[in-house]
Order: sequence, then C-alpha cells, then structure tokens
Amino acid sequence: MIERELEAQETGPLVWVAIITATCLALFLFQKILWLVVPFLLALILYYLLAPPVRWLVLRGWTVDAATGLVMSFLVATAVTGILLGFPWLASHMIDWQDSLSRYINGGLQLVDRTLLMLEANWSVLADAEIAAKVSTQLNYWSTNFADQQVESILMSAGSWLPILLLVPFITFFQLRDGRRFKDFISDAVPNAFFEKTLFLLNEVDRTTRAYFQGLIKLTVLDTITLAAGLAFMGMPAPFALGLICAVFAWIPYVGSIAGGVLVVMVAATDFPGQPGMAYAAVVLFIIVRMLDDFVYMPMTVGKSLHMHPLLTVLMIFVGGTIAGITGLMLVLPLLGVFMVVGGTIGEILNDPRLMARHRNARALQKKQASADLIEP
Repeated sequence: MIERELEAQETGPLVWVAIITATCLALFLFQKILWLVVPFLLALILYYLLAPPVRWLVLRGWTVDAATGLVMSFLVATAVTGILLGFPWLASHMIDWQDSLSRYINGGLQLVDRTLLMLEANWSVLADAEIAAKVSTQLNYWSTNFADQQVESILMSAGSWLPILLLVPFITFFQLRDGRRFKDFISDAVPNAFFEKTLFLLNEVDRTTRAYFQGLIKLTVLDTITLAAGLAFMGMPAPFALGLICAVFAWIPYVGSIAGGVLVVMVAATDFPGQPGMAYAAVVLFIIVRMLDDFVYMPMTVGKSLHMHPLLTVLMIFVGGTIAGITGLMLVLPLLGVFMVVGGTIGEILNDPRLMARHRNARALQKKQASADLIEP
C-alpha cells in the first residue's frame, strides 16, 4: 500500500495530462471500431471467469493447452445444451411475453396521459397548448406502429451482430491458451534495463482490468439490494427480480438506468392502475439510486478497485459520455485505469536516472561489441 501511494505521488501533472489525453483518444477510436471492441470486451470478461478453472487444472498437472481445451469444450457444450433445451420453452412463452409487453406499454401510456391531464388542470398554459392530446396521439401512433417500424430493424441489427459475437469464444480460447506467450513476446521486445518494469506493467494492467470487473460485480450487488429493498417497501411484485434486471441494465451508465426505471414505472402503472402514486414513487426511487450510483456506489466500488479518486471517477464518466456516448460511458473507467498504470510506469522510468543510465550504458556496450572485430582503415 505504501509503495502504491509513493508511486501515485511520483505521477506528475504532465503524466496526468498524457493519461487523460490518451484515454480520450482511445475512446474516440473505439467508438469508430465498436464492432471489434465489443467482442474483445466480452471475451475479456469471459477470460476472467474461466481463468481460475484453467489455472486450477494447470496446478494439478495439466498442460495449458489441454486445460484450456477442456474448459472451453465444457463451456461450449453447456451453451449449446442450454440453447437446445431453452429454445422450445422460449418459443412457447413468446406469445405470452408479447402480450405482457403490450399490456405494460399500454399501462405506461395511460400513466403519461393521466399525468399530462393532471398538469393541464393546474397549468392553463399547457391546457391551451393541448399538450396531453398531442403527446397522447404521438405515443399511441408509436405504440401501434412499433412492430412495423422498429422490430424489423432491431432484428436486422441483431442478425448483423451475431457473426461478430461468435468471435467471443474464439478470442477467449486464445487469450487463455496464449496469454503468457503474448506477455513473453512483449517483454522480450523491451531493453534489458526496463525488463523488471515491463513485467510490473503487464501485471498491473492485468490487475487493473480484473479489479474493474470485480468492482462492476460489487456495484451490481449494491444496486440490486438497494432497488429490491425500495421496491419491496413500496409493495411491488417480484422486487428482487426487477432489482436484478435494472442493476444489469445499469452496466450501461445513464441509458441503462433510464431503461430500468422505465420498466419498473410501466410495471407499477399496469399492476396498480388505481394508484398512480406507485409509479411516481418508483421514479423517485430510481432518482435516489442514480444519485447513489454516481456519488457513492461508483466511487466505492469501481473507482476504489481502480485506485481512483472519487472526483476523477465522476468527471471522467461525464467526459466519456460526451466523447463516445454509450461506448464511452462503458469503457472510460477501465481505459483510464489501464492508462494510469501505463502512464505512471513510463513516467517513473523516465524520471529514474538509474534506469536511464543502465539503458544508455547497455546501448554503448552493444555498439562497442558490434564493432569490436572491425578493422579500422
């Protein structure tokens, strides 16, 4: 801990400018190649889930190739079995889910209509503008034509992503099997004077990405508990299931939270049609949880796991959303954590006169050795 604090103190303002600049540039680039970033990100998550069983097998005498093949074969077999067994069940419940979705959408639309009519009764300006009638017409048109206008495009988009997502197990397999070889490839390419620092850098990058996903899991647990407790206090049905779904949606900051909030509001408006206060209470609950996420839970979990200051965590979330939208919201913290490690290590190397002297001396010796057998004219 003391060593880490000393390293943080050695990271000067110029290094921090370089770290933040590199993070912003990476976010801008990743937004352009999202089709490649998504499978690599999912493969990285899967890698951290499967690395412990592979390591367990290796410690018991298996080779890395055999352990990786066994774990990946078990994963693929489980996935295929789940799809084959679950598809008939999904097909049999598809119509019920479609009816439930339509019922909840209609319940949400009725809540909006009642709210606007109540506002018009208290605000003459809104009544003169006929806001309720106009909004109701647009929402009814959208709900009626949703299947014709949106479902086809959603299915086409999902179909275009399917081949890309098939890369996930393929990438994960090679990460598990050749991860150490990749580290050796990088470490062999650096000068000998920086070898120890390079090993430290690779280890810290791995620790940082692992810590981010661990922090994300902790954040999901906190969100689930908070939402489930609030929904149960309100008397909502299946509070834990709703809380878990909304917590998973929150993996996409802001947008996911809004989608989860809309889902719970529609459930409240549909299951409690005579109690509009339930829907309004759900809105208040999600605003409170959103504030807790931004200023308490996120700095305590993801920010703390990445050894970031809470202020920096909150500011960079806004910066990431501004630069790259939803992609930036999801990737800004892990990218910042990685660049903090890389920038801090490089800054420490450049500011270490002993390391730089060793590097210059090694280059001079190599140059002298290369010309030792040459005969001067």
